[in-house]
Formats: sequence, C-alpha cells, structure tokens
Amino acid sequence: MGVGEMVLQEVPQAALLKLLAGLESPSAGEAVRGPGEEECDGSGPKLGVGMDCCVIPLRHGGLSLVQTTDFFYPLVEDPYMMGRIACANVLSDLYAMGITECDNMLMLLSVSQKMNEKDRERVMPLMIEGFRDAAEEGGTSVTGGQTVVNPWIIVGGVASVVCQPNEFIMPDGAVPGDVLVLTKPLGTQVAVNAHQWLDQPERWNKIKLVISKEEVKEAYQEAMFSMATLNRTAAGLMHKFQAHAATDVTGFGLLGHANNLASQQKSDVAFVIHNLPIIAKMAAVSKACGNLFNLIQGTSAETSGGLLMCLPREQAAKFCSEMKSQRVSSGGQGGAWIIGIVEKGDRRARIIDKPRIIEVPPRGSQSASQDGSPVTSPNI
Repeated sequence: MGVGEMVLQEVPQAALLKLLAGLESPSAGEAVRGPGEEECDGSGPKLGVGMDCCVIPLRHGGLSLVQTTDFFYPLVEDPYMMGRIACANVLSDLYAMGITECDNMLMLLSVSQKMNEKDRERVMPLMIEGFRDAAEEGGTSVTGGQTVVNPWIIVGGVASVVCQPNEFIMPDGAVPGDVLVLTKPLGTQVAVNAHQWLDQPERWNKIKLVISKEEVKEAYQEAMFSMATLNRTAAGLMHKFQAHAATDVTGFGLLGHANNLASQQKSDVAFVIHNLPIIAKMAAVSKACGNLFNLIQGTSAETSGGLLMCLPREQAAKFCSEMKSQRVSSGGQGGAWIIGIVEKGDRRARIIDKPRIIEVPPRGSQSASQDGSPVTSPNI
C-alpha cells in the first residue's frame, strides 16, 4: 500500500485547547443525577477535555466511564501493521491512566474513493485484521464501528471501559522530587519519512551523509514495531510503582504532551527534561533536515508513542528494570528511560539547552545484538 509523505497536520495545540474549551459544560463538576434518582455525592473523579481520556462519574455510585477516540492517516506501507498501530494508539490513551483492561472497542475506517476494487479488497481486510489482533492482544474485542468512503484512507477507533476508582490513576498527582520516565524511544516520524525518501533522490541527498540506506531500513522497522507495541505492560506497572501522573506521547511531540501534563497538576511543579532516548541516527537525520522535524526540540510528532510518567524517585530505576525484563521475556526489545525531573515551578515543561541523546539501536541491528539492553540514563 503506497502512502504519501507522513505529515501529521494536527490542529496546533494552543488552538485546539481553545476550541475544546467550548465543549466544557457550564455545570462541569456538579453532581450527576439520573431520572427519579437522588443527587449523587459528586465525589467521583472527573476529567474533561484536553487530556488523554474523559473520565465521567456514572449514575451508579462508585463507577466511572473512561473513554477515548483517535484516528489518523496511514503512515507505514504494511496495511496489517497499520491496523495494529491504529489500535495501539487508541488503547494507549487508556493505558496512560494506568488502565489495563478495555471493555469494548469500535473501529473507525475510511476507504479511499481513489482505490480500485482490487486494491480495496486486498488492503482494507488486512487493516481490519491488524486492528482486531491488537485489540485481542489487549484483552478486548471490536464490536462495531463506522466505515465510510472518503478521498483518503483514515483508520482509528474508540475505546471504552467502566472502572472503579482504584483501577485508574488521575494525571494530576506529580510532586517536586518525582522523576520523569519515558517507555518508548522518540523519532518515529523521522524514521518513517526517511524511509519514504529512499525513493526520492532530492530528499535522500539531504540525509545520505549522516545515515546509510540499511540504517534507514532498520530504523523504519524499529519505528513500525515500536508503534505497534501496546503500552499495556507500562500501564500495569504504574500501579506497582506508584506513578503520580502520566500521558502518552503522540502528535504534539514530547514537549507538547509534557506541557499538557504539567498544566494538569494540582501542585505547583515544572518538568525539566535532560535526556532524549531516540531511535539510532534519527537525531542526526533531524538535524540534517533543519527545522522540518525539530526532534531535539521536542516538537516532532510521534504516533503511538510511549508513556511519559511521573514516578517517585526511589521507584523509577526499579520501574525501568522491570519494563526491560518483561519486554525481553515476551520476545521484544526496549524498556524505559529516566529522562528528567519534576521540580517546583509554574506547571510548564522544558528541555534543557543541550540534552543528552540516548541512541536506541533498532532490534535486529548489529549494535542491538551486541547490547540487547536499552541504555538507561544515569541518576539525575
């Protein structure tokens, strides 16, 4: 399946938050009441627009509905893997709340009117199969959705779960002294574009001095498998290691989502990022492209990225170690990296002027076979 250059044209973050403010109910935070029912005590946690999921206290005491939706255009050439990536991306919003179980998924699919019947019958079933398989891996199932004809292929879904309060972690509990941890390497957008440029001499000439064609192919494979990997393991470990807050890193890049998470905190804190784990050679490719990606600046878009979480300092290294061991035992690669600190501040995030770049070798590469463990940043 051929795809165009990966350009994630999301609405700018500041503009989006301003638009979403119009969705907030004037009675937000008031008690939830059903027909003929007594007023609920309103004590259930509630999370509205602007974060990964909505959390809505239900009329039935002690339960909350947690729900999310997401969709985007294809970004890899394998339709089956694209389906898996789309599903992983939707579920990741639940996982960022520390939720490991999903009650139901719906699939959103747009079939391109530019596709002929033969291509449509080959590509779309594979995309659906990939989405379904990833949902089953996450312990849930796809029970329906919506399919339309459109100028472009679009794939995504909706994930819903009904929870008790102890099943999710509200993203607002970071305190000074916490440590920032990231569970997937950055650079997926750069890797996907670099792979597309292999057939575009004008583009390839800009980066060929910093990376070989074989390294581009390895980085692309790593990005594809990373994006298709569920964040479910990390979500479960959030409870074990007492995470205080988390979000997933997607279209607004590391800094954009770090800023959004910082703004939600109850305490006066700031996030300071010192280390950037990046798929090997993607930092050099980004630099060679000028301001196209701004990977080191933290604004390069990611798709189905890792969880960015705030952990107690004494738990962070143990979390990273367990992430590594669980990934290896399941036949995967990777782990988690300590990337920064939480300090007293103005609910904003920043990356220091010269962050340490942690080159994460692609699975199957020579450097990965020599060192099968992810590079763990030193204590901050």
